[in-house]
Amino acid sequence: MTVRPARRGRIRGNYAQLVRITLCDVGPRDGLQNEPETLPPATRAELVSRLAAAGLPRVEAVSFVRDERVPQMAGAEEVVAAVERRPGVELSGLVLNERGWERFRETALDRVNVTFAATESFNRANGNASLEEAAARAEAILAAAGVPATVTISVCFGCPFEGRVDPGRVVELAARFSGRAEVVLADTIGVATPSAVRALVERTGAEGFHGHNTRNTGYANCLAALEAGARLLDASVGGLGGCPYAPRATGNVATEDLVYLLAGEGIETGVDLDALIGISEWLESVLGRRLEGYVYRAGAWPSS
Repeated sequence: MTVRPARRGRIRGNYAQLVRITLCDVGPRDGLQNEPETLPPATRAELVSRLAAAGLPRVEAVSFVRDERVPQMAGAEEVVAAVERRPGVELSGLVLNERGWERFRETALDRVNVTFAATESFNRANGNASLEEAAARAEAILAAAGVPATVTISVCFGCPFEGRVDPGRVVELAARFSGRAEVVLADTIGVATPSAVRALVERTGAEGFHGHNTRNTGYANCLAALEAGARLLDASVGGLGGCPYAPRATGNVATEDLVYLLAGEGIETGVDLDALIGISEWLESVLGRRLEGYVYRAGAWPSS
């Protein structure tokens, strides 16, 4: 996908240089894991296949976590085996620890996404580990990985347990993995604003940004991340997702809404917007409720 935002710095809409960006749809993992319903592996595999067919260059298909803790992600291996693979589409899986990595490496996934949080409390709640233990786990997995790797640092801008997060701590954590993996900064509970995103992406040199639209700043934050030099944006079809530890938290940035925004800014993603809208309409019927995204309800414009 070719886009034109950017040098690092406050360029504010000056899309003068051609660069490459990657859109990653995390709906099958980060989206569905927050749903009250548990969809069968075959349905989740169909979602991954539909997203790949829509032109997404990367899809986060599954996470390798304990079934009793996240039943929505049970049967990850079945999902991977049932996905219709397409050339040029990278499928990733999320892991928190060595056991997750062991399960990952028995599959045919293309990329491992190792995640941990920027605060002690969130790591304890999400992974039963201290911050140092979680970071050390990530280092061990990277040392063993024979596939491309991403390190996602969650709650970079705010934690539901500890409040504001010291940017200096995030800078130190990102530096620990820079050059060894693609580093992604996550606004897990949707508290960031564009100036904070721009500043932290610039300071860390992070390759990616994972935004939530909890307080309706997610899309502006994505543009700020691009302006600051990020080249990967996570989004979730239909705006599925949220954070189980953040009360009233709504979903991720909706993929189709982000594609519409980027196209309007002159950024060609190569993703089929009409196909994304169709996927969200299908998901609405599967889940039996209206989704958080807007474009799938309003439609593309001008209409095709």
